[in-house]
Amino acid sequence: MAEDIDFDLEFAPAHDMPVPVAPGIQRLTANNSSPFTFHGTNSYIVGPGQTVAVIDPGPDDAAHFEALMAALGQRQVSHIFVSHTHRDHSPLARRLKAETGALTVAEGPHRPARLLHAGEINPFAESADMDFVPDMAIADGAAIEGDGWTLSAVHTPGHTANHMAFALEGTGILFSADHVMAWATTIVAPPDGSMADFMRSVDRLLARDDRIFFPGHGGPVREPASFLRGLRTHRRMRERAVLERIRAGDRLIPDMVRAIYAKTDPRLHGAAALSVLAHLEDLVEKGQVLTEGPPSLSGEYQPV
Repeated sequence: MAEDIDFDLEFAPAHDMPVPVAPGIQRLTANNSSPFTFHGTNSYIVGPGQTVAVIDPGPDDAAHFEALMAALGQRQVSHIFVSHTHRDHSPLARRLKAETGALTVAEGPHRPARLLHAGEINPFAESADMDFVPDMAIADGAAIEGDGWTLSAVHTPGHTANHMAFALEGTGILFSADHVMAWATTIVAPPDGSMADFMRSVDRLLARDDRIFFPGHGGPVREPASFLRGLRTHRRMRERAVLERIRAGDRLIPDMVRAIYAKTDPRLHGAAALSVLAHLEDLVEKGQVLTEGPPSLSGEYQPV
């Protein structure tokens, strides 16, 4: 029987308080709760010694910055790792770098998964941190060593083109950021995101043998392989639902969203429409759906 996804909504954020989650790892959750961030963005302090790394410092929030500095105490920060350039993850890197002298590390600056089509407006442009440029652009598979820790980069595009997960070598721990989260599926919103890329990244993580994921929002994913299979099944079910709505006569994305996401918080229907568009881009590319011109939020879709 195919596995579906089992979300875990049990999470005590302890906003801006350091929470030990594994030996040599502390989590601090910023107080930026929203329908998109759950209880807030998780920042991680990694390292057993006096020189540590910080993963995803978070939004430009004074209280979260002060909490990070208090949690660090007398420890030094050598590297600030940024999983991707959304404003709930990367902006505080600038202030933390200025205070600590640490090097920022990421895949690269923000960029869309594809070019904008003629007349298209990026609906999530304001959520992108366009000012962030890392001191070190880390390539897929590259590793950085610190004081008792080694973090290696695992390129996981889909949510954004520059999305990186970071594996803590020798532990089975993967910091999965927004690619895989226990509380919900991540938003895949064109043109920043790509469903085809996202599914390939899921398959890539399935080929690994990590024992636990620490995500960018919410609690840990404790059985990654099972969860990833469920996540893949969930996305395939969404794809089938989109195809079924088109075959049933729906031609516009808003009509598909009303039917497919009938039980979803209406505040998330805009994001749901972008997720449907991401599926449609993939389906058009695979030759399973027809539309005039490039797929768009206002386009009309036909079955093949």
